[in-house]
Amino acid sequence: MTVRILLADDQPLVRSGLRVLIADHPDLDVVGEAATGSEAVRLVGELGPDVVVMDIRMPGMDGIEATRRITAGAATTRVLVLTTFDEDDHVYGALRAGASGFVVKDMALDDILAAIRVVAAGDALIAPSVTRRLIADFVRRPGTAQRSARAIEGITEREREVLTLVGRGRSNTEIAQDLFITVATAKSHVSRLLTKLGARDRVQLVISAYEMGLVTLPR
Repeated sequence: MTVRILLADDQPLVRSGLRVLIADHPDLDVVGEAATGSEAVRLVGELGPDVVVMDIRMPGMDGIEATRRITAGAATTRVLVLTTFDEDDHVYGALRAGASGFVVKDMALDDILAAIRVVAAGDALIAPSVTRRLIADFVRRPGTAQRSARAIEGITEREREVLTLVGRGRSNTEIAQDLFITVATAKSHVSRLLTKLGARDRVQLVISAYEMGLVTLPR
C-alpha cells in the first residue's frame, strides 16, 4: 500500500528536497504541495492524502491552526509536524490540534521517513529530543488533576493495566506478552481506551497515562 503524502511548508526548497528524497521510496508518494496553512487545508479536501507533513511557521494560517482544521474535518488524514523548532508551546499546540507526530528537521532522513510510515499506519511518534520534557510539562498544566480523575473512573482494571504499559512505550505485541493475552485482545483494549479517553492516537494515551499517575518520569 502506497502512503499518499501532502507536503506543507512555506519554503519551496524544503518541499522540493523532501519530494526528491521521498521519490526514491516506492511505498511513499507525494500527491501535492502547499505553501500556506490555508492551502494545506484546501488540498486535503481535494486530494485526501494519508499524511500531511506540516511545517508550523507559515504565512497567514500557521501549521497548528491548519492541523486543527484538518483533523477536525478529515477523519482519515493524519498530520506529522516537521519543523525546525522544538519549543514546548509548538509541541503542545500541535498535539492539542490533533497531530499524530512531531519531528524536527535536523533528524536523519531515514527517521523522518519512518515517522511518516508510523503515522500513516495509525500510530504516533514524537521526536525523542522532546518527548520526556513534553510529557513532564504537559501533565503539570492547569486542569490535569480534574481531567485525570474523570478519565480514570471510566476505565476497567484491565484497561488501566494496558494504559500503564502503553505509557511505558510498550507495543501491542509486548503488552500481550506482559499480560498473557493475545495481540488481538491487546489491540482491542487499546482501541477501547482511545474511545473512552477521547484520544486520537497512542501519543495522547501516553500523556493520559502520565496525567493519571499510572506512569511517572524517572528522576
